Amino acid sequence: MQFKYDVLIIGGGHAGCEAASAAAKLGAKTCLITMDMNKIAQMSCNPAVGGIAKGQIVREIDALGGQMGQITDATAIQFRMLNRGKGPAVWSPRAQCDRMKFILEWRKKLDEIDHLSIWQDQADELIVENGEAVGIRTIWGAEFRAKSIIVTAGTFLNGLMHIGRYQIPGGRCSEPAVYHFSESISRHGIRVSRMKTGTPVRIDARSVHFEDMERQDGETDFHQFSYIGENRKLKQLPCWTCYTTKESHEILNQGLADSPLFNGQIQSTGPRYCPSIETKIVTFPDKDQHPLFLEPEGESTNEMYLNGFSSSMPMDIQLNALHQIPALREARIYRAGYAIEYDYFDPTQLKQTLESKVVKGLFFAGQVNGTTGYEEAGGQGIVAGINAALQCTGNQTFTMNRDESYIGVLIDDLTTKGVDEPYRMFTSRAEYRILLRQDDADARLTERAYQIGLADRNRYDWWMQKKEAITRIIDFCNTTSVKPKEINAQLEAIGTTPLHEGCKVADLIARPQITLGNLSTIIPELKTLIDSAPNRCEEIAEAAEIKMKYNGYIEREKIVAEKMHRLEGIKIKDRFDYEKLHEISTEGRQKLARINPETLAQASRIPGVSPSDINVLLVLLHR
Repeated sequence: MQFKYDVLIIGGGHAGCEAASAAAKLGAKTCLITMDMNKIAQMSCNPAVGGIAKGQIVREIDALGGQMGQITDATAIQFRMLNRGKGPAVWSPRAQCDRMKFILEWRKKLDEIDHLSIWQDQADELIVENGEAVGIRTIWGAEFRAKSIIVTAGTFLNGLMHIGRYQIPGGRCSEPAVYHFSESISRHGIRVSRMKTGTPVRIDARSVHFEDMERQDGETDFHQFSYIGENRKLKQLPCWTCYTTKESHEILNQGLADSPLFNGQIQSTGPRYCPSIETKIVTFPDKDQHPLFLEPEGESTNEMYLNGFSSSMPMDIQLNALHQIPALREARIYRAGYAIEYDYFDPTQLKQTLESKVVKGLFFAGQVNGTTGYEEAGGQGIVAGINAALQCTGNQTFTMNRDESYIGVLIDDLTTKGVDEPYRMFTSRAEYRILLRQDDADARLTERAYQIGLADRNRYDWWMQKKEAITRIIDFCNTTSVKPKEINAQLEAIGTTPLHEGCKVADLIARPQITLGNLSTIIPELKTLIDSAPNRCEEIAEAAEIKMKYNGYIEREKIVAEKMHRLEGIKIKDRFDYEKLHEISTEGRQKLARINPETLAQASRIPGVSPSDINVLLVLLHR
């Protein structure tokens, strides 16, 4: 049996769902192949979306016309804006979600998209003809042909799970591993290696002594993930915090001989920034405690996720260690934590469109590229889906620069630097953080997404109305003056220095104690202007305020980014035989030959390529 499509997506996780949605919305006849239609977009680890820099990625997915932001808002059971004590460059939204409702909401969204089919099966063989991916065969004998194929297989390729000395093949708890498919890809010259990740125990809330924990409530203001979707509608629930103890550490130490991470059973590299509890006690032996966060899994379940206690120790060690923590002294668990090893493919063999440099028409997104996290996967998925669909209709491609999005930073890091451990996004990875704020992803990306047909007319019109409203507020503040006698009493009440002479409203906004909110209670015309915004007036006011407060920093960073764009415009792909350029360092020659960068700017970001190597390339280009 043979089926024909424009785009095939292998894997129904967060990357696969965003890829399928994007490709189909662009008009490509698309098929999403998944092992279990009832676990589409499963939150395999913690039931949360967002976090430091990850929240910015979800805002960018939403601004592009993707789905993750709206689905998160629809299923959120707690929301917080992280880093509010710092500048807006690093504010990051995060939400706890109802795990089951998240899956149902994704399934509903996909079922509503024209041109999209779903097939429940397992990919077994990649079909390559004349160096081009043209289809796949499944374990049930179905053959699918397509112009573009996207692999988003997560942790399923040759997946192997570990609890103590027990090893069970699988891609996720109670789900089978995928064999053969990885080998059918690597035989065409695509490099494959192994990584490891893990997850903690799930705890029955009825067995927890919450009186011994600290309650952590969410926020209830206007902030959310989607620029156009509905605000939180589910019951909002608290999270809880506590700490490990010396006694729990002693039990964990006693079990290290049976730990797969320390007895040689696991050879692959795990995530540096989300270490297991056993890694923490070995790495930081002087610490008597580590923080733990108990998070609800849903609106109507007793299952809770113990963030900070990821482990692959034997079950009895995990449970006995938990019982040494006062709040968890009688804890009952639904399942033990476990580690999983899986295949990934070297992302330096990808173009910035996420198409393979080795096999034409073959795209990769998500954990198969060496990343970790739902958000990183979704960001890659939407880019792969866009480019796979565009490839079916012509030579147009869609990429984003490092000053344009965190997704652009992510993909550039993967394709330029590669990975030697699971990649996680942080704000520190971006050179232009003040340009990549969570509040302005729509300003950066929605018009571009509308031009290629991914963002619909409603989203575009809403952004244009918002843009005009922000401009009106800023123009008012830049042109309206206030006098000391009109405002000094109120300024002193706010706790800021009174005026000695008149000034523009924008000059007042620059003060740290002053916001558009408290200033609008003093200046009626400003309040009227904000309240007249077409929708979400608080969000619009915040966006305008940030642009005014940080205008100097924003403009300065734009100048730096523009200088780098000059190097981005110098194309060097396939223009040099790097092995013959002896003026360049040996390491530089080897790295440039292996990656074959698209531009001089990308070459400058390759580890091991020095500034003098770049100068040599510039001289050779002039010749």
